[in-house]
Amino acid sequence: MTKNPLHTFHIPVMGLAYTIDSPIRVAQYGISSVVSIADDDLIEKMRNFYSTKFNLPYEEISQKFHDYRAERITSYLNLVDKIVKEKFENFKTELAESKTAVENYIAMLPNTSDIKKGFQNLLEDGLSFKENIQNYIESHLSPGEIDVNIMTKLDKDNFDKNEQLPIEFNDAHAALRGFAKSNLESSVVLSAGMNPRLFSYFENFSDFFPNLNNELKKKITLKVSDFRSAMIQGNFLAKKGLWVSEYRIESGLNCGGHAFATDGLLLGPILEEFKEKKDQLIQSAHELMTKVLQQKQIHVPEQPLPLKITVQGGVGTAEEHEFLLENYNVDSVGWGSPFLLVPEATSVDQATRELLMNAKEKDLYLSHISPLGVPFNTLRGTTNETLKQKRIEQNKAGSSCPKKFLALSKEYDPHGICTASKKFQDLKLAELEASKDSYTPKSFEKAKFAITEKSCLCVGLANASYLENDIKIKGQAQGVVICPGPNMAYFDQEVSLSDMLGHIYGNKSILRTDNRPNLFVKELKMYVEYFRNEIENISGEITNAQLKKWNTFKTNLFEGIEYYHNLLESSFYFKNDEEKIKYQFDFYKLELAAIKIPTLELV
Repeated sequence: MTKNPLHTFHIPVMGLAYTIDSPIRVAQYGISSVVSIADDDLIEKMRNFYSTKFNLPYEEISQKFHDYRAERITSYLNLVDKIVKEKFENFKTELAESKTAVENYIAMLPNTSDIKKGFQNLLEDGLSFKENIQNYIESHLSPGEIDVNIMTKLDKDNFDKNEQLPIEFNDAHAALRGFAKSNLESSVVLSAGMNPRLFSYFENFSDFFPNLNNELKKKITLKVSDFRSAMIQGNFLAKKGLWVSEYRIESGLNCGGHAFATDGLLLGPILEEFKEKKDQLIQSAHELMTKVLQQKQIHVPEQPLPLKITVQGGVGTAEEHEFLLENYNVDSVGWGSPFLLVPEATSVDQATRELLMNAKEKDLYLSHISPLGVPFNTLRGTTNETLKQKRIEQNKAGSSCPKKFLALSKEYDPHGICTASKKFQDLKLAELEASKDSYTPKSFEKAKFAITEKSCLCVGLANASYLENDIKIKGQAQGVVICPGPNMAYFDQEVSLSDMLGHIYGNKSILRTDNRPNLFVKELKMYVEYFRNEIENISGEITNAQLKKWNTFKTNLFEGIEYYHNLLESSFYFKNDEEKIKYQFDFYKLELAAIKIPTLELV
């Protein structure tokens, strides 16, 4: 029997390390979280660490193994699953034996939860507490999901010496195989857009197809930025007989990690479209999927399978959380960056956590440090930033690139090189030096910075776990890269898990500032700034396509502002700040109007 989720929030994937073991930390309380399975080296070290911690057998899976990447991922996920199940059983025993434990757990649950009310009724009926608590726990509690994340762009070709290996040994393909072979009954979250070859690879694993009970042992979640993208990707998978169980909508800019800006479509209007067209999404995919399942002679569900809509990106108060649930009928709200200040939930070294606590708005910025060439939310003052700058000053720019997960550029080598590597930057800097006469001093330095600002994310995003758990870090010092969203600026203290849940559900507030903007206002501000930068930094000839894109972007933002004004008028939420929010929307409307789109000419 499928049990309803205990919580109305989830912890999204953060970096490589920050949620690498979150299920071990929080799943016993019914909290779902997402593990990155991009870095098999980190995964193998964490498997060793937790095997030792829980006195479980461990045998290293070295790179000499034929399918070592997938094997490492499968083994780690199986270990996490085993530990979570043991901790959940221990937690149920604790609840059955202690009223205090039940009272503490009740405080962690949503106020609207029927399960919370059931526990409260048991406590009030003291005479039958002992007799009934065990049955109630068994009937209603379940651990949180152990979901995994695969960034579809990270699908590097791999080689045995100079011979390219078959596509199933590409990084993302191997990661998917590792999850598919594991014991988990959970979801793979696919982010960063469509990878047709990877999507087609799902057909190789029966767990992604419905069984005779119309259940999926393993599910597909798509992280999307708008409805059109969801429809295209969902139907692509449906044409292979695969069902998308969840569309996870993320703000294009007001999020952590890589930022994939929309064409000016704001979060509210995007959610409104999903709310209005959810049935269209379901019926379209169901019709396509059933035809293919019949052809494949696989069990065909008569009715569409369950489909969830969830959202994440910039939420920071209980009122915002409740509004997203109630107004848009979403199934869960993602809380990411604030959990970086919860040691019970995420893997962060103490120095980095203190840096996060002291971060202000100006310290959190959209950078170009990612070798993927995609804007990347990050934090000023990290150890990675310091070490990188020191190497640049010593004319030793670039990373030794030990992991090569982002070695995707084939400009100089068919095997691929990472743009953050010393090898790539040496070649680029030599080219730049050879053409120095064609630059002004200012433009030369700008071009040089564009080359050397790239950071080694493979190492930097993994180091926090090593530091926290006293695991030896080998090789060139890269320090720590961390990728919080802009929302981090308003959370300034380390908090317990119970206090964070109290904040999410409106029982207390952990915010100690009154200058935090509404999540919709913050996102709008970021889009206006993003649009202004796009216009100001244009160089070369402007095309009709570029003009059309800019005009669409600006129009979408204006329409989004109008949508929010109407929303505020009709909503019972945000009444205490309604005039302030309206003023801020009008302010950014004027800012947007002042941005002039260039004409067709050389600039």
